[in-house]
Amino acid sequence: MDFALDQELTLVRDMARDFAEKELFPRAAKHDRQEHLDPEVYAKLGELGLWGLTAPEEYGGSGLGNLALATVLIELNRGCASTGVTVSVHNSLVGAPLKRFGSKEQQQTWFPRLATGEILGAYCLTEPNAGSDAAALCTTAKLVGGDYVLDGTKLFVTNGTEAGLFIVYARTDPSAAKANGISAFLVPRDTQGLRVGKKEKKTGIRGSSTTEVVFEGARVPAANLLGEKNRGFQVAMDTLDGGRIGIAAQAVGIGQACLEASAKYAKERQQFGRPIGDFQAVQWKLADMSTQLEGSRLLTLSAAWLRDRGEPCGQQAAQAKLFASKTANFCADEAVQIHGGAGYTDEFPVERLFRDARITEIYEGATDIQRIVIARKVLA
Repeated sequence: MDFALDQELTLVRDMARDFAEKELFPRAAKHDRQEHLDPEVYAKLGELGLWGLTAPEEYGGSGLGNLALATVLIELNRGCASTGVTVSVHNSLVGAPLKRFGSKEQQQTWFPRLATGEILGAYCLTEPNAGSDAAALCTTAKLVGGDYVLDGTKLFVTNGTEAGLFIVYARTDPSAAKANGISAFLVPRDTQGLRVGKKEKKTGIRGSSTTEVVFEGARVPAANLLGEKNRGFQVAMDTLDGGRIGIAAQAVGIGQACLEASAKYAKERQQFGRPIGDFQAVQWKLADMSTQLEGSRLLTLSAAWLRDRGEPCGQQAAQAKLFASKTANFCADEAVQIHGGAGYTDEFPVERLFRDARITEIYEGATDIQRIVIARKVLA
């Protein structure tokens, strides 16, 4: 069953589904092997308006919301999770805070370029000693004349290789308690003192670049402050609510691809003179995969719907990411098991899906962090 989408969202979903089936399915294994997306994919995403899906119409975007983005991301990740996370970060971790906290001037400067895919966006929060404890970040931003000077190192930056704009979180008040002295900044790639460091060699989503980004006396104008000074941690946490919905959508897409590949194989693979799909053991695996995926899909789209309405959705976003990411890994594990020895080779897509699924329980807040968020809301 599909979530009850209106006519516009149904058209958007069908467009993304068609693109995934024609352009991403055939390229997914290649993206994985070459460890970058084909240039044609970036161009086609721009032609379809998917880089600017949630950007305001007045700046060249589609002006759609989180429900549309989640719907599209499910389809893109069915085809290629590396493409899916690239689009997710660009829209949810960069476009969303610019839309919610950016000044008119900042939006006028950046949205026209982000919406077309002329430049990609990246999000710089994690550091060597600040992962789950994001408020422990050590990157500093000191006001010198009319500029902020940034120093520090960020890790695991998705889109780092390609990004033209980085949203960077840095400590502007060292005397303040952890989260209270952090600010957010818009930092262009050509900023002197900004250096993209090593590219990580990853288990999965290999087509998506993940890099270190180093700031060594990087100067940005004070006008590049995003939101209020010393209120950047609130920007980061609000942004992560949307980002978690994006990763939940990614997990649903990966899980759906696992289910579809498994059902196809179960009808084709013969053992004991019958298709293995005739055996109850395989049927029950498919039934459990389908049921958990449907729950994941509804949790994800429900959280996106709440965010579009401007209602609190921190708990719902965490629940969606928790359940969907665990479901994706469950589906990937069962898919490899259904495929047997063949599933442990790269002859079939489930081997790649198994690797891609694992990250969904780690980034945008690990599984244990989601449980903490949910439990605090319940106890409150």
